[in-house]
Amino acid sequence: MRIEHVALYVNDLEKAKEFFVNYLGGISNDGYRNLNTGFRSYFISFDDGSRLELMNKPEMTDAGNKSSRTGYAHIAFSLGSKEAVDDLTGRLRADGYNVISGPRTTGDGYYESCVIAIEGNLIELTV
Repeated sequence: MRIEHVALYVNDLEKAKEFFVNYLGGISNDGYRNLNTGFRSYFISFDDGSRLELMNKPEMTDAGNKSSRTGYAHIAFSLGSKEAVDDLTGRLRADGYNVISGPRTTGDGYYESCVIAIEGNLIELTV
């Protein structure tokens, strides 16, 4: 068994898609739109076969993204090396994203950094 995809509702669908394509090497499909409901989505595919579905629909409510709450905490991307984590973390910081930790080795042995990237959602970059 494997996780087929993870889905994330966003307010700015195009901006979210560009983030995952430009910074994390994802490949986007052409998108989907339901003309009756206004629902829109993109599937972003990554090298290992994993996918992220970005979704939007009219009249969504934004409950806020607090890091200390129940539910999903972050999405982690394995970049393959400490150098790649360092490089992408530096690029994101230079582009104005809020790097809230790292790069560092955590107590449980992960080399990682954590970035608040898309509408308050946490992205973890690791080896």
